[in-house]
Amino acid sequence: MPLACPSCRQPMHSRQFAAREGGFIELDLCFACQGLWFDPHENTRLAPQAVLELFELLHDHRGDTAHPLATRLRCTRCTRELARGFDVAQGGRYVTWRCAQRHGRFSTFGSFMVEKGFVRHLTAQEITALAARVDTVRCTGCGGPIDIRKQDSCPWCHSAISLLDAKAVDQALERHSAEAVKTAQAHTPDGLADALVALERQRMNEQRERQREQASSWSSGGGDVDLLGAGLDLLWGMFKR
Repeated sequence: MPLACPSCRQPMHSRQFAAREGGFIELDLCFACQGLWFDPHENTRLAPQAVLELFELLHDHRGDTAHPLATRLRCTRCTRELARGFDVAQGGRYVTWRCAQRHGRFSTFGSFMVEKGFVRHLTAQEITALAARVDTVRCTGCGGPIDIRKQDSCPWCHSAISLLDAKAVDQALERHSAEAVKTAQAHTPDGLADALVALERQRMNEQRERQREQASSWSSGGGDVDLLGAGLDLLWGMFKR
């Protein structure tokens, strides 16, 4: 039987990925809550190619309607409440929820990308440029809203504002022993902010078209940016070259 998502309690989707030691690992994903369930040590057992396949899968579902995470998350095995904590990887600090009975851990897609090093922190200049165009962004680590005009880190998980970008992906691919993608030209703060806003506008328009809903278009200085979704779009062209 499919495992129930720790957040929305709906059946999760099971997918098989190659393991470092051979064979396969079956991971459980909830695209609505943008999260993954890892049984003990599964996050460290993924083969390099599996990390890229999982990245591709997250990109394919980047436009899915996302649910906010529940206030209390429950273990997929024993249904006890998961304890929220932090881990630190080369990509920075990220949020994770663990079962006290050691049945496993729940990570958002954003936290998984931080863990695997596919992110970098935005500079102060880039944050200022982005704040001139939008009101809020969603934290790559936990998905919480950040008033980028007043805050330079996530008020919920205290993570720095991060973005999936070309240089971080290039370095992460080398660490995962995969074929490195071509190095992208450096972005200016204004150029990066414009790219993020444009990609998020396109993503939202595609989502509205799929759902056949009418919604107001983006306006300068308003709305919010999903840094994870925009970052996935920003980088995916590099993988397809």
